[in-house]
Amino acid sequence: MIEYVNQLGGGAPRTGAAPGAAAAAVWCLDTTLDVVGGHPVDAAAAVLDAAERERAGKLLRPADRQRYLASHLGLRVLLGGYLGLAPREVVLVREDCPCCGGPHGRPAVAGGGVHFSLSHSGNSAYLAFAGVPVGVDVEEMPGAAAVADVLPLLHPAETAELGALSAQDRRPALARVWARKEACLKAVGTGLANGLTDPYVGSAPTPAAVPGWTLTDLPSPAGYAAALAVRS
Repeated sequence: MIEYVNQLGGGAPRTGAAPGAAAAAVWCLDTTLDVVGGHPVDAAAAVLDAAERERAGKLLRPADRQRYLASHLGLRVLLGGYLGLAPREVVLVREDCPCCGGPHGRPAVAGGGVHFSLSHSGNSAYLAFAGVPVGVDVEEMPGAAAVADVLPLLHPAETAELGALSAQDRRPALARVWARKEACLKAVGTGLANGLTDPYVGSAPTPAAVPGWTLTDLPSPAGYAAALAVRS
């Protein structure tokens, strides 16, 4: 388990060398910051590519736009640090989708060099980097309505486990399950295309074993759960 998560703040980060083999580095970010990694968020257009600028422009709520700009600015700053490039010089592409073969699979760096994953929820963003496929996810504690909606969509064993808990314990347990599952699905590249049933990740304090992957819970702020999946 990764016991330490690097904090990306307003100053330029010290990334060091890119993770090799099955090693992984995880960073977290407060997306309400005005400056991320030495770059003002309100000037992010000068760093992001056309696709990112277009996506940000479609977000109508200022808070959603701020989260997107801050997290993608942080992603480029960290990738640039690992690859020895200026953030705006990092070229991002999409791998082929493992479900249909279309060009909307896992996000990747053109030419390789490092695998990465990005997740944001509430005002928190997590970014993971590894020498092999990796997925990271952070989830804000769900409300009662979200619990009721998601519960029947999970693996039957997870639904039973969560259903046996008190209402008070069910919310943080579901956050754990959701973060673990999303981390695995992001690492594979399918996302939610095939639903939330598989893989089984369990709701206990320790994740269940997922064949082919090392799945661990990550330290997270109060009211959040976070998880990391790295290809074994």
